[in-house]
Amino acid sequence: MKKYLLSCVFMAIMATIAICVSCNGQKDLTPPTIEEGGFLPADCDIYYLGDTILVHFVCSDNVELGNFNIEIHNNFDHHSHGTSSVDCDEEGHDHEHEHEHGDEDHDHEHEDVEGAWVYNQDYALARGLQQDTVDCKIAVPTDVLEGDYHFMLRLTDRAGWQAIKTVPIHLHEPGE
Repeated sequence: MKKYLLSCVFMAIMATIAICVSCNGQKDLTPPTIEEGGFLPADCDIYYLGDTILVHFVCSDNVELGNFNIEIHNNFDHHSHGTSSVDCDEEGHDHEHEHEHGDEDHDHEHEDVEGAWVYNQDYALARGLQQDTVDCKIAVPTDVLEGDYHFMLRLTDRAGWQAIKTVPIHLHEPGE
C-alpha cells in the first residue's frame, strides 16, 4: 500500500510539473531582441543612388523568432520613431538631436513626398529558431530623391511581440 501511495504521489508531482512546463512554454511574454553590436547599416551611413545597402544583424527570442520587416522612408521632416536620438547632417556625421515630435504626433508625411524612396518588405525566419544571424542586400534605386532617410527594422517573435530599431541614413547622388 505504501508503494502504491508513493507511486500516486510521484505521478501527481510529475503531472503537475508537466502541466507547469507546458503552460510556461505556451505563454511568451518577452519581446525578441536585436543585438546592438555589429548592426548594419550603422547610424549616419551614406549611400549613393544605385548602391547596395548591406543589412546585418543578430536577433534572438526566449521562445521562438517569427519574422522581420524592413522599411526605408524619407526623414525630410526630421521626425522621430523614439528608438534613436541620433540625427545626421548631410556629410553623415551624427549628433544628438532633440526631436520636436514623436510618432504619436507625426502624420506620416514622408509617405507622400513625390520621388522619395519608400521600401517596405517582410522577410520570414526559419521556424523553431531562438537565435538567427540575418544578412541581406537592398538595392538603392537610381531615380529617387537624395536626402535623409530612416532604415527601420521590425523584428517579431511567434507570439507577436516586437522589437524595433531605427537607423538614420543619408542618400547622395553619385559623385557627391
